[in-house]
Amino acid sequence: MAERSFTIEDFPQARGGLPLLVRARDPRLDLLDAFAELEPLVRDWLPRCAGILFRGFALGSAGSSGAPSVERFRAFAAAFGHPLLSYEFGSTPRTNVTSGVYTSTEYPADQHIPLHNEQAYTRDWPMRIWFCCVQAAAVGGETPIADSRAIYRKIPADIRERFERRGLMYVRNYGNGLDVPWQKVFNTEDRAAVEAYCRDHRILCDWKEDGELRTRQICQATARHPVTGEAVWFNQAHLFHVSNLPEEARSALLDILDEEDLPRNVHHADGGPIDPADLAAIRAVLAEETVLFPWETGDVMMLDNMLAAHARTPFSGPRKVVVAMAEPHSAD
Repeated sequence: MAERSFTIEDFPQARGGLPLLVRARDPRLDLLDAFAELEPLVRDWLPRCAGILFRGFALGSAGSSGAPSVERFRAFAAAFGHPLLSYEFGSTPRTNVTSGVYTSTEYPADQHIPLHNEQAYTRDWPMRIWFCCVQAAAVGGETPIADSRAIYRKIPADIRERFERRGLMYVRNYGNGLDVPWQKVFNTEDRAAVEAYCRDHRILCDWKEDGELRTRQICQATARHPVTGEAVWFNQAHLFHVSNLPEEARSALLDILDEEDLPRNVHHADGGPIDPADLAAIRAVLAEETVLFPWETGDVMMLDNMLAAHARTPFSGPRKVVVAMAEPHSAD
């Protein structure tokens, strides 16, 4: 049997096998050229380990810089057979780099983005997500990850039961210089198109007197993976809740806004408040399960979006990480 063109290695920072490290034997081997050999490995391993880090592969080049080619990355993600998704109803600003590929986020570099499963604040989300490190930051800028099955198991049973029983309602107020404008979130200037999207996705929407938009959506706290059947912690309550803001920013916002007008917040689906102690316990579990490792330029990481959460650490210096998503799934 011919020797494989890659090795599978124990990753020093891995936790419970996440991520699986797949390293090219020859740094001249292009990741896309190796797809036929890698695809069976992904099919076999991704449901088990939740995430795979491809390291040491070439990925085309962008001009004289030798940086990884975003087009080659796009083609690699698309080769798995599902059309790449557009970024709709997003919660952070992003820029479209090429068809189906976006900047991972344009959130300020000095701020931390907590662990989350992509679009777990909705009832529709991608099953697969890929990250490509086009340029690693000089300091920081990691994309921490964690196993959502392990998080589910570690959440205190009484909190897990309460969240599952009472559900979650996300409230968003767009624009006004405080959050992403609704025009960018819905990729349209047409109010009727926004209303149609909301109807189709079971989102309540209201146009406020100032012309801005408020939405409310009742969503899951946990979910079951459609293939493995495993239970996962699958929400963004800890991220959307007002307690996620630094105390100074939180106080400043509440001085000028009623709570219902905060850019984003979350309650239980019955309208009742979420106990901050519950969120503190959840954040503690997320911290315990975090896997942190430095990016290397050219790295590609593929996650099962229901089995693995991701985050972003603050950074300094230029950083470029792009993302692609595919295989839409609905809670309904």
